[in-house]
Amino acid sequence: MPRYLVERTYTVDIDTLPTVATRSKALGHYHYPEIVWEHSHVVLDRNGTPKSFCIYDAPNEEMVVEHSKQLGDHFVETIYEIAGDVTPDDFPLTDDPL
Repeated sequence: MPRYLVERTYTVDIDTLPTVATRSKALGHYHYPEIVWEHSHVVLDRNGTPKSFCIYDAPNEEMVVEHSKQLGDHFVETIYEIAGDVTPDDFPLTDDPL
């Protein structure tokens, strides 16, 4: 199944994010069971506005967009389809290349 990274900017403060996240989880569970929320990274931008970078498994981008529209309290900056994952372990060191 395709995986997506969704970059969001919220229209609520950081203290309200748990309410939005709970609503997102319920919306997915009851209305979009095909979508799996893997995890999210939550940050504050330079102005203190909450943003998140969320990873989802979903059948298609359109379903992710529809879920986002129904969720509210944010706008989607960008949706990326994930091509793959890497970690530092994927690049073993042998000799000092420098």
